[in-house]
Amino acid sequence: MTPPLVLLHAFPLDSRLFDPIRPALADGIRLITPDLRGFGTGPALGDSTPDLALLADDLIGQLDEAGIDRAIIGGVSMGGYISLAVLRRYPDRVAGLVLADTRSGADDAAALERRNSAAARADRGEIAAGADAIAPLIAEGTAPAIREWLAGIADEVPAGSIAWAQRAMAARPDSTGILTRTGVPVLVVVGELDAITPPAVAREMAATAPEAELVELPGVGHLTPAEDATGFGDALTGWLHRRF
Repeated sequence: MTPPLVLLHAFPLDSRLFDPIRPALADGIRLITPDLRGFGTGPALGDSTPDLALLADDLIGQLDEAGIDRAIIGGVSMGGYISLAVLRRYPDRVAGLVLADTRSGADDAAALERRNSAAARADRGEIAAGADAIAPLIAEGTAPAIREWLAGIADEVPAGSIAWAQRAMAARPDSTGILTRTGVPVLVVVGELDAITPPAVAREMAATAPEAELVELPGVGHLTPAEDATGFGDALTGWLHRRF
């Protein structure tokens, strides 16, 4: 029996990112898509220190409440970072990994500067809203309806969540070593036109994991479940069928 599949959303969105892929998934796949702390209907951030480990702990708590011992853990972009945090902290709970449009390495100096600057602006209430927040993430040819839908989700994210998440992502450790040592099946998905974590990064990550498969989706950018729901769903279904 295929273990439950948990998918964690990208920044700055919520679990609605995965709504388009639900019809594309094969019957029998139990899909769990929580809203992360500070996003959508997720728990409030409160005064918590920015740390993706907190979100990993949240997820394990939710799986405990649901009586789920092991699951396939995956995510897009920030969701992928959290999936790797789960692997680091709770390796026995991970039956497989799905890493979409993400990277295993820590931020370099330039990325750290961008994140810290974005967090400082968010502290002042200066955040990229709607279309401005989404445009760098998706391919130029993405349908207007998808652009507007994603922009609407991004518009609902509070400035405090933006600042917290940027600082938490900046503080994450390099996970390449843990990925190298994992023995679970790994699916790496990347959009051909992903400018944030480009295909070269995905190929390197797939080469790192011993049990990895790589799928590149043509003509799409960083938010593959929204930009190519059918392709993303087919990649997941095929991998699950082969490996579980």
